[in-house]
Amino acid sequence: MSAALQGTEALRTVPTPGPRRRRRRSSVNGGTNWWVTALIAVCSLTVLIPLYFTIITALKTPDQLGGTGFEWPTSVRWENFSDAYQLTNFPRALLNTALITVGAVVLTLLTNSLVAYAIARNMHKKFFKGLYFYFLAAIFVPFPIIMLPVVKETALLGLDTPVGLILLYTVYGLSFNIFIFVAYIQSIPIELEEAARMDGASTWGVFWKVVFPLLTPMNATVGILTCVWAWNDFLLPLVVLSDPSAQTLPLAQFIFQGQFNTNYTVAFASYLMALAPLLIVYVIAQKWVVSGVMRGSVK
Repeated sequence: MSAALQGTEALRTVPTPGPRRRRRRSSVNGGTNWWVTALIAVCSLTVLIPLYFTIITALKTPDQLGGTGFEWPTSVRWENFSDAYQLTNFPRALLNTALITVGAVVLTLLTNSLVAYAIARNMHKKFFKGLYFYFLAAIFVPFPIIMLPVVKETALLGLDTPVGLILLYTVYGLSFNIFIFVAYIQSIPIELEEAARMDGASTWGVFWKVVFPLLTPMNATVGILTCVWAWNDFLLPLVVLSDPSAQTLPLAQFIFQGQFNTNYTVAFASYLMALAPLLIVYVIAQKWVVSGVMRGSVK
């Protein structure tokens, strides 16, 4: 009887739990960070507004270019695209640009990653460490300083051609590409290479079969940067190429720049035509880029 009374008193003394407070969902655990979202929205306007201006200008007639420039054309002139197609000899310029871009991307990925691997795995040696800082120092050298010697040397060596232009893109991108390649290669465990060597793989086999596949995220980054640079570059083809039939799209579009006036409507139509192939390539290749980044994250 006394035990039952003690149990009843113990139940009475137990405090009843109060109402639980709702935990405020933090932005780190899945909530929306409105400050970052607003910043991204504002930054996106720096791309969307010029793109909108380019599209509506390409659809206007020359007499509709007055005002602020953001008004939608009263009558759409599709002939601007056909005029741009004929004036720039678009098929030939597109083919030249595509060949130079593809050649620059492929050669850059094959050579720059190989040089970066040699430096990253021998950074403890003074020669390779000095070579690494030598390449980094080249990033701070402006191209106009070396432009005239490069033009003279390419002409003397017979490299004032698309092939010479591909070599120049590969060499000039070497400094920055080594900077990002070396940092990534150093994060790859050396045990993977040691295991491959124990299985009988040579140094070339270790690089091409073990290291190079793991460089997929960096290859995607370097490939995109090189592709955009080679596709849109104007200065290097201008000073290097000597054959008018080898001109790229940026050079062909320079025909719209006159001494006293500029044909803006046809020029902007040609800009959209030059943008379309690069946009299509990105849309097609984005799944490989994303898969490469995910592969590198679980390396």
